[in-house]
Amino acid sequence: MTEAAITPRILVAGIGNIFLGDDGFGPEVLRQAHPAQPGVHLVDYGIRGVHLAYDLLDGWDALVLVDALPCRGEPGTVHIFETDHESQVATTGLDAHAMDPATVFASLEALGGTPPHTVVIGCETGSVEDGIGLSGPVAAAIPGAVSAVDRVIADLLARVPAREG
Repeated sequence: MTEAAITPRILVAGIGNIFLGDDGFGPEVLRQAHPAQPGVHLVDYGIRGVHLAYDLLDGWDALVLVDALPCRGEPGTVHIFETDHESQVATTGLDAHAMDPATVFASLEALGGTPPHTVVIGCETGSVEDGIGLSGPVAAAIPGAVSAVDRVIADLLARVPAREG
């Protein structure tokens, strides 16, 4: 058995629009994250949802989405949770610029793929108005989110089985 067959392949995807304030959270976390484990690939997808859907066709064992979340409490609060693909309702088709996870997974399924085990690292936004740069609370959350990426990757490498072949 080769090392590729025993090491899980994990895609870490930063998503968000850097021109909409705190929506640029995912790309900024990816800019600062540098895990150097075999089988782990970091990609800043920005708003390229279909590109992410096509890349997911390559047979990843796990996906880590780093994204901004609508504020339901305190801006800058980081949440880590696993996505339940079973309960997501796919009401959309292919959209080259849609970047919400449900649209990406619907696009992936429309292309004949299935989503891998998915963990989301998200940060509640303060502002998603036009403009470049994160609000103070979201910018302050970046170091903790970078550490969360490292912890989630370590956990996934320890528990997600690699696909054969």
